[in-house]
Amino acid sequence: FKMSKHLIDRRMAQIQSEGVSFRPNNHVGGNVNPADVLEKFDAVALTGGAEHPRDLDVPGRDLDGVHYAMPYLIQQNRRNSGETAPQETEILATGKHVIVIGGGDTGSDCVGTATRQGAASVTQMEIMPQPPHKEDKGLTWPDWPLKLRTSSSHEEGVDRDWAVLTKRVTEENGDVAGLECVRVEWKDGRMQEVEGSTFTLKADLILLAMGFTGPKRRGLLDRAGVDLDGRGNVAADTEWYLTSEANVFSCGDM
Repeated sequence: FKMSKHLIDRRMAQIQSEGVSFRPNNHVGGNVNPADVLEKFDAVALTGGAEHPRDLDVPGRDLDGVHYAMPYLIQQNRRNSGETAPQETEILATGKHVIVIGGGDTGSDCVGTATRQGAASVTQMEIMPQPPHKEDKGLTWPDWPLKLRTSSSHEEGVDRDWAVLTKRVTEENGDVAGLECVRVEWKDGRMQEVEGSTFTLKADLILLAMGFTGPKRRGLLDRAGVDLDGRGNVAADTEWYLTSEANVFSCGDM
């Protein structure tokens, strides 16, 4: 969302000219056997990110009109590249009341995309309280979560709300009609619902951008044989980034 595609194409062309070979449409763990890769190369780096999305366990989650953020964003990236999404799986915000659940970067990208697609309204909700600090470039970790981050997407137009918990997705004739929520308070690190604060927002499209629980295990990680840590990430030290398998390294969110 944040970068024009011709800039990405230019950077890829530069990297290719420096000798890097890109092999698209190859899914290691799918049509490519990880064992074959390990046999052909002296070192392998697993850098696939944390793609397993956190789900929303509430009544109405399975209604048509509730989607994970990534499929929505990927579709728009492909449209921007001149491709078309299959009509049966197309997700579009045009003319719809959109609610984005999740206050991070992925949610911000959903906000900007929905606005540019011509949504009737866009609301972004976050379960954590509103950060007390405004845009303060002096804040560093561990103060980073206390920073109120306003992206260019927010500046294009969005209603933002904090300390809100989703209770259920309401429906009308089998389609999403709204989102029932309740306000929460955080005391001593624990969340408590505020009595009598239930409210419902109109919604036609709900995008789940609540973060990611770790890398997808099916395929690559299952077949590569690397150990995982207690959170489901690839177990690797942060000095050499070596995994439990010789010559296999991992870094980034994976």
